[in-house]
Amino acid sequence: MIRLAEITAAAEAGRSGDRETARTRLTELWNEIDDPATRGVIAHFLADVQDETADELTWDLKALELVSDDGWLPSLHLSLADDYRRLSEFSKAEEHLAAAATNLDRLPEGGYGDVIRSGFAHVSEALKARSAHRLETNPSS
Repeated sequence: MIRLAEITAAAEAGRSGDRETARTRLTELWNEIDDPATRGVIAHFLADVQDETADELTWDLKALELVSDDGWLPSLHLSLADDYRRLSEFSKAEEHLAAAATNLDRLPEGGYGDVIRSGFAHVSEALKARSAHRLETNPSS
């Protein structure tokens, strides 16, 4: 992946609460980098620093189009399921949650795998309740 340290630093700024800096830096990287796989990762991180769910969905859809690594699929489909759920598009949310479920077994035990499995459980529960509220566990919260 191209410029991984810069992408990671920008994503960490967003996770630390500096969403505007993260959004600005990730957008700059998006505009500077042509590699589709790298752009897919940037799009996935850009989704997490959007203020509006519709914008988050736009970036998550771009990420899904660009990412070729199956290891990202559970996270991408989970993000899309949550985006659609928050937009009250429950049938689309269910489709992406099902797609995430088919890929959960590809995740490693511990760390990242546990985070995605936990997110899956939270989104699944919220979807069953037909809740469109942002979850506290969402990375874009």
